[in-house]
Amino acid sequence: MALHEHCGVVGVSLSGKGAAPYLYRGLRALQHRGQESAGIATASHGTLHHRKGMGLVHDVFNRELLESLRGPVGIGHVRYSTTGTSDIENAQPLSLRLRDEDAALAHNGDIVNHENLRRRLLAQGVEFLGSADSEAMAQLIALEYGRTRDLESAVRKSMSELVGGYAVVMLVGSQLVAFRDPLGIRPLVLGTLDGGYAVASESVALELMGGALVRDLAPGEVLVIEKGASLRSSRYAGANERAHCMFEWVYFSRPDSVVEGRLVYDVRRRVGEILARERPTEADVVVPVPDSSRPQALGFSAIAGIPYVEALIKNRFVERTFILPDQKRREEEVRVKLHPVPGLIQGKRVVLLDDSIVRGTTLKEIVAMVRHAGATRVDVRIGCPPITAPCYFGIDMKDRRELVASGRTEESIAKQIGADSVHYLSMPGLVEAIGMSEENLCLGCLTGRYPVEVPEERRRFQKVLEEF
Repeated sequence: MALHEHCGVVGVSLSGKGAAPYLYRGLRALQHRGQESAGIATASHGTLHHRKGMGLVHDVFNRELLESLRGPVGIGHVRYSTTGTSDIENAQPLSLRLRDEDAALAHNGDIVNHENLRRRLLAQGVEFLGSADSEAMAQLIALEYGRTRDLESAVRKSMSELVGGYAVVMLVGSQLVAFRDPLGIRPLVLGTLDGGYAVASESVALELMGGALVRDLAPGEVLVIEKGASLRSSRYAGANERAHCMFEWVYFSRPDSVVEGRLVYDVRRRVGEILARERPTEADVVVPVPDSSRPQALGFSAIAGIPYVEALIKNRFVERTFILPDQKRREEEVRVKLHPVPGLIQGKRVVLLDDSIVRGTTLKEIVAMVRHAGATRVDVRIGCPPITAPCYFGIDMKDRRELVASGRTEESIAKQIGADSVHYLSMPGLVEAIGMSEENLCLGCLTGRYPVEVPEERRRFQKVLEEF
């Protein structure tokens, strides 16, 4: 797998306790969702405290910085750039003024119409500091808040103009505001935490902060949490459909997270079981590409009756190759990221399980590595249908020419990556594994049919990407 993820967000509202230590732990739990930058903003007695930097969470924040982030309410963010350059100006949380208050905003996802929004806001005299779509969103909300003088109403009004997938946390005075796009493309969950509340991109962040999951935010829901005690909820009136991103279960979320009531680990194990039924194969060992493919490989092994072997060892101090910002670095890092255990696959027929193939370069390196370690045959099984179209909602794959499955058969892909065979999970198999109807999933990168209009579409309900 070689994909780039959206980001991770977390928000905390407590009664009397400092929020910063909790936010730090929550961001550490979400580090897999973004490794380019990290930031935290807190508020105390009307004063905003804000720190962010390039790099991993534990590199950006030390004890001294965390102690300077005072206050019982705050938000945090880890970033991987999908829209906007990878630099400190686009690192989040973003700071802004909402009427007469200092505020901060952090966002996971992509706003597909942000360029149009940006041009419109510039024409109205709004100044921008960076190029990220999150800033266009923040400025739109600020403009609406100035008109309506009601924050919830401003957010709901902005939703009618924001096209894309997003999960957002905002800090406005003593209020923590959290909201999710009307289709629920990007995940956001609510939990309890030390007498207060927390929100996060994944349930595991709540648990590692010492909290407990309560529920997912509903698509189009706006939550306002005040001083860890008062919680108000409202909904955007246009939130009538669902389009949850299937990649949260396939790849992005941690296996110990629960997404839309479904444990990610269980979904991935069912994927492996279904793959084994769809394409039986004779082999000596089943080998996962670590880390996200372990449950798939275990499921495949159980159904196929082929021994599971941890034959590839991952270097824990290498970034996820999909999240690296350029292709050359991805290819270089694969060679130091994984190493085969000597002798485990020598003279063996190997079934290699991976969660997905995007560009194919990473898996090509891995197949070559397995052959070099002595495998006599390498059959690749992929826990996701072929990715044949770009994603516009928070995943870094916007060019069809980069996608190895675009216009190719399984046989030609096997030849491309050096495998003896390749089989992708079928679409019905994916739907079965997730346990959610196809109508409630965003499958745009698999089908070219999108749940909202994107710039390359001809009309709203066509939902099919034009060729380019």
